[in-house]
Amino acid sequence: MRIVLIGPPAAGKTRIGKRLARDLGVKFTDTDVLIVAENGAIPQIFAEHGEAYFRALERQQVMKALEGDGIIAFGGGAVMNPATQADLETVSDTRVVLLDVHADVVRQRLSNGKRPLVTSIESWQALVDSRRATYERLAHFMIDTSRRPTREVAGEIADWARTRPPEERK
Repeated sequence: MRIVLIGPPAAGKTRIGKRLARDLGVKFTDTDVLIVAENGAIPQIFAEHGEAYFRALERQQVMKALEGDGIIAFGGGAVMNPATQADLETVSDTRVVLLDVHADVVRQRLSNGKRPLVTSIESWQALVDSRRATYERLAHFMIDTSRRPTREVAGEIADWARTRPPEERK
């Protein structure tokens, strides 16, 4: 089983992914964590090399991650790469879950400085608006993480994944 978590920055992909992996007894992979481990902090990569360079690194980690099973958390922009979109639509036994979150909740999470493309709630909203159609097209299942405990969100995703074959969308 392979479940890929997608969604906007600050939706909880890492936090929920770790819990979901623990609940299902599978491996957890976060493509952003892999990028940082090999290349340094994401804001530094953006500052020194630009977004295109970062996206190339991200694509490499996405391809590696999709070779394995378990829970995979993608960075918020990873699905904007056409090759990644094609992978998510064709790699067998892959379930794609969109984690959504309300702007008022994100406002509280933006102060950590770890998101180079998001400097304000307005920039976050513009980013989400530009990606929403792609997120929704790729998702087999969507869930709002705004005001729900991590264990509850992970539990609902796990229940869904156990009962739905990967071919069924929404």
